[in-house]
This record gives sequence, structure tokens and C-alpha cells, in this order.
Amino acid sequence: CTCVAPLLTCKELGHLQTRVDVKESVRGQTIFIIQTIPRDVNTAIMELLVMAYALKTSCAKNIIGVIPYFPYSKQCKMRKRGSIVCKLLASMLAKAGLTHIITMDLHQKEIQGFFSFPVDNLRASPFLIQYIQEEIPLYRNAIIVAKSPAAAKRAQSYAERLRLGLAVIHGEAQCSESDMADGRHSPPCVRNTTGHTGLELPLMMAKEKPPITVVGDVGERIAIIVDDIIDDVGDFVAAAEILKERGAYKIYIMATHGLLSADAPRLIEESAIDEVVVTNTVPHEVQKLQCPKIKTVDVSMILAEAIRRIHNGESMAYLFRNITVDD
Repeated sequence: CTCVAPLLTCKELGHLQTRVDVKESVRGQTIFIIQTIPRDVNTAIMELLVMAYALKTSCAKNIIGVIPYFPYSKQCKMRKRGSIVCKLLASMLAKAGLTHIITMDLHQKEIQGFFSFPVDNLRASPFLIQYIQEEIPLYRNAIIVAKSPAAAKRAQSYAERLRLGLAVIHGEAQCSESDMADGRHSPPCVRNTTGHTGLELPLMMAKEKPPITVVGDVGERIAIIVDDIIDDVGDFVAAAEILKERGAYKIYIMATHGLLSADAPRLIEESAIDEVVVTNTVPHEVQKLQCPKIKTVDVSMILAEAIRRIHNGESMAYLFRNITVDD
């Protein structure tokens, strides 16, 4: 087993091309490539592909990618006339030579089916739950909140483990990811024809969301919103305002991947949110300097243990103990 860092050098050539040099023999070895995803996502992906292919052509036995945050994971469903980019990326990684991936909290667990090789999808929930128990005073007076019905299962899992209540925000202020999921609701082009008009299909009625409501009592409680990714914080800021109006006196956001793009730090600082807690799957040191409300939970321990167990041929079941489908 060999870590990739001492073996490879990445160089940028003209026109921002990437070249990888393998510094010593890797024939017959198991190689772990640790690749975090910085702001320049596409460059990081290309570097990973080039590194994997360089190791493959150098006759490495196994090439295992350690990718704490898997990019493009939100593009795992067909949207109108778009494409399922996550499936494309999975195929590219397999073609480049990767034989195994270790990641954390995929946006949809079904993404594992896109890969033709094993995927270990680790969970950050034990670390976030431990943070709630140790760092949030009077957490027994808290309530777990799902900012949309789609996040209710994840919130319910947290609520059951912490023995807390559950609330769900529902209404027109939420942008629904599932409304545009399959791309089959768009009408066909209108054509002038005098021939057969086809079957008369039942008319699909347009969706109309009800006024925004909070299902559950958050009055005089600590509200803890849980999700897997916090990127564009607009939905979280709007949810925090609603919870404040309903009587919550403190609001926390808990998420695995803190992308925090654009002006997210400023929006968080100016909002009703008291604290945003994310793991270190994505680098966000600059955002923490801009907003003291952002806190970090270290999950490197579980990634290191996963690498050790794979290297020694041990079972990974210990890392998934008490983990349910909804976690």
C-alpha cells in the first residue's frame, strides 16, 4: 500500500494542461489517491483522472480514490433535456483506472449504482450528532428541522438518535428539486398538421404549493436544521427567518459538505442563523475567516480508518454499525 502524495508530481503545462510523473515503481501495488475538491472543481477532476491513468499505465494493482466530497453528485437525475453528469463522471473514473472509491454522504445513495466498482459511502452523522450532544447547551430542548419535505428522512434519523422532536418546513418558498426531475413533463413542439392528432391523454394539472408552513412546534426551542450539502445558503437563511417567526430562539445548521460558495459567509453573518456546523470534507478556511459563525467538525479519523481496513483486508462493517438506510 502506498500513499500517492510522495509518488506523483502534477505540473501545469501551457494552456493549463496537467502532466503527472510517477517518481518510483508502483507495479503490483495498491495506491490510494487522496483528492479533496477545491473551488476549481473541473481542474481537480481532471487531475484525478490523469493521476489514475498514470498509475494504471504504470501497472498499479489497485487504484483507490479517497474523495470525501464527490463532485456533481447533485446532477444525478435527468432535468428536462440535460444529462446525468454524475453517471458520466463515474464512467470516466472507471475508464481512467480507479478500482475503488471511498467517499462520504453522497447526495443520493443510489449514486453507488452508477459505478462498476465498489464504493464505500461513509457517514458523517455520528460526528455531527456528537457535536450536538457536546457543544450545544441544553440540546435536550432542541428540535430537528427538515428545511423541505425531501430532507425529512434525514432529519427523522437525527431526531430518533437524539430522542428529539421533528419539524418540517413546507410551502412555496422552498425550491423543489423533484419538480424537474425526469424531464418528461415539458410539452412537445407545436406542429401544424392536418393528420392524425394522436391519443387524447389526460391533462396533467400544474403543481401549486401551499403557503409556507412549519409542521411541528418550534416555539421556545433550539432549531437544528440538518442537510447533506450547504452551498447556496438562500434556502437556509429563509428557513431560519421562518423559524424565528415561529418562536425558535436559537438556530443551528448542520451539514456534511460546506461548499459555501459565492457570498455565503456574508449572508450567514447577516442572517438569523446562530451557527453553521460543517465537516472538513471540503476546504473552507477562507469562509471561516469571513464568518465566525462557521464551525468545523473533523472527520479525517473515519477516512483514515477506512484506508487502514481496506489495506489490511479487514471488514468495513464496523464503520457502518448502527447506520440505517436513511442516514
